Amino acid sequence: MMTQVQGEGTGANPVRSICIVGGGTAGWSAAALLARVLRGSGCRITLVESSDIPTVGVGEATIPPIFDFLRNIGADEVAFIRRCQATFKLGIQFRDWLHRGHSYWHPFGNLGVTINQRPFHHYYWKNLAEGHDEGLADLCPSVALAEDNKFAFPSPDGNWPGGAVAYALHFDAGLVAAFLREHAEAAGVERLDRRILRAERGEGEHIAAVHFDNGESLSADFYIDCSGFRGLLIEEALEAGFDDWRRWLPCDRAVAAPTAAQSVRAPYTVATARSAGWQWRIPLQHRTGNGLVYCSDFIRDDDAAEELREGLGGPPIANPRVLRFTPGLRKRVWIGNCLALGLSAGVLEPLESTSIHLIQRAVLRILRMLPAGAISPRDIAEFNDQQMADMEQIRDFLILHYKATDRRDTPFWRHCASMSVPDSLTHRIELFRETGRIFRKNEELFAENSWVQVMMGQGVTPRSYHPVAAKLRPQELEHLLTTLRDQVSRTVSALPDHGAYVARYCGAQDVAAA
Repeated sequence: MMTQVQGEGTGANPVRSICIVGGGTAGWSAAALLARVLRGSGCRITLVESSDIPTVGVGEATIPPIFDFLRNIGADEVAFIRRCQATFKLGIQFRDWLHRGHSYWHPFGNLGVTINQRPFHHYYWKNLAEGHDEGLADLCPSVALAEDNKFAFPSPDGNWPGGAVAYALHFDAGLVAAFLREHAEAAGVERLDRRILRAERGEGEHIAAVHFDNGESLSADFYIDCSGFRGLLIEEALEAGFDDWRRWLPCDRAVAAPTAAQSVRAPYTVATARSAGWQWRIPLQHRTGNGLVYCSDFIRDDDAAEELREGLGGPPIANPRVLRFTPGLRKRVWIGNCLALGLSAGVLEPLESTSIHLIQRAVLRILRMLPAGAISPRDIAEFNDQQMADMEQIRDFLILHYKATDRRDTPFWRHCASMSVPDSLTHRIELFRETGRIFRKNEELFAENSWVQVMMGQGVTPRSYHPVAAKLRPQELEHLLTTLRDQVSRTVSALPDHGAYVARYCGAQDVAAA
């Protein structure tokens, strides 16, 4: 039986029907946002997933744009936090990446203030060069709050004393998908519980229908492939091809195991470098998320699982799960009437928590390019170019963590230190090393401050600072730094404990007392 979901399925008319293949974070994010934006347009949205097929929970940590997404779908932030057992995230603490025993922060928000149109880090380096020793916690509110396990929402005007603070969330990915599903269905999305056997290719590079194991089929004008690593539509049917990035990002597996909730739920993610990869720790309200991302060329699965257990700090409350993936990107993520989203489109390891953001960014992009008539090849080409640029820029940022290291204590880290990297990253590193300058290109995700913090944390030290900074008299700089330190100190001392704040204002009702 063929079910025709409103529309002719030819691409010759405005999109009147969308079929999303697969649920999880990617599928239900797309469904919720599309339903919100296209409400009243007459476009019917159907999501197909099978209750018999488990989904990969993408991401338990996010970056600040998550709140833009929640506003875009009309979700209440506090309700989302409660439902998804979430805690707040002020940044990431990286441990043992430069060398064993060393740690640094990649915080959200700003370091200091802009002076004479020049970023604060140039003045920070001038101060260090003159023999002073202010640390980031003295001058960056996000770091100071994280180190003291403090948090509170900013004032109604959005300002924080002592500088700009941004924050994101840690949450249970499975609960997020359930929340988004509920939101999407309330907005009119139809869910079909079906197992898809195959996708039928029509004329040219188009999907004609998807066929279910019960003999039924479904046809739509536009398809979104959220089927995960498999790429049921984009790869199996349309043969998009895949660009393998393991030569730069060698980690290709992860083993994950939750532990009990921590008594102190820190407002940050911990990423600890291990023998052949790195280990995450993400504090949630009801449990702690843990996992080890590793390279199978340098460590066996059993040994990786043992290394994870050694670093848990407590017994796991569920059996470890191993995930296999290949870092990289489909050579085309939009082909004909099919768009790949999430793991179907490409994989970047979760080191900087970018997976969910990339999903949401791609949905917003397709909404800008949604066909009003026949699908334009120029739209497709532009979308693919922009998606590739997003992925390459994030890819380079991730590679930086591995390449810029003093570690030589294991074969994995010796490999990372010696491997060749993309010319685009080499240019950024050498420009920063020579001048202290970072340039943000084409609205890329990671801003100047992020690159500066990771460059500094990974031991890339600039040889000079901007000449404008040199013109600031020492007493002026001292006064500025003293003012910033005082503002940050007062802000942090006045704010509540993170765990207590979550419990009071947005705690889940079924969370047991720690």
